[in-house]
Amino acid sequence: MANTHMLELEKVEAGYGQFRVLHGVDMHVDKGEIVALVGPNGAGKTTTLRTILGMTTLYSGDIRYQGRSITKLPTHKRVELGITMVPEGRGLFNYLTVYENLLAGAYTKEAWEKKEETLEWVFQLFPRLKERKNQIAGTLSGGEAQMLAIGRALMSRPKILLMDEPSLGLAPIIVLEVFEIVKKLRDEGVTILLVEQHVKHSLEISDRAYVMEMGRIVMQGPAKELLQSEELKKAYLAL
Repeated sequence: MANTHMLELEKVEAGYGQFRVLHGVDMHVDKGEIVALVGPNGAGKTTTLRTILGMTTLYSGDIRYQGRSITKLPTHKRVELGITMVPEGRGLFNYLTVYENLLAGAYTKEAWEKKEETLEWVFQLFPRLKERKNQIAGTLSGGEAQMLAIGRALMSRPKILLMDEPSLGLAPIIVLEVFEIVKKLRDEGVTILLVEQHVKHSLEISDRAYVMEMGRIVMQGPAKELLQSEELKKAYLAL
């Protein structure tokens, strides 16, 4: 695997208005990796993802994508470069069909031109979406709705996918299915930064991980090593 820092945060301080959430965050994601960002609720994990996409106030520090600073780019320009997020809570258009939701994800010029090809890829990944393509999104099961949220994000042809709590609210058997999907996406060439409440599962499928507490990175390393860390188990993960 090429050791290319596809995404890099350096001394990032960010938050909302005057409310500072992130304090000197350093982290990176290399091409082809699954990197987990874990920690207790309120640690700043979602804010980190939103900061990468330019959806927060950046006070200082730098965010680089493929070696280029993107801190001054608006969110839609970052998406055009290949950064896309699957938001917590899915954010689907519940009154549109599965097919219409997917098309809504192909809103960049390049993605729209390749939408039929990408649709076929998404339907191969998620056969159930193909079966239900004319179904209203609001009538899907929780697992199907999460597949649609991921599929819609993939329609923008991302190079790196930011995933915010993809298993939230799902039955245990569906949670395992979602993690299999995440691994399959990595195998398909999508680099992934994963924020996830199921810490043990996320560390098991990730290459590396960062532990965040109160807006700071407090531990980092190979995911398998962190899984064995007694300090991590006692302090953060309740494993």
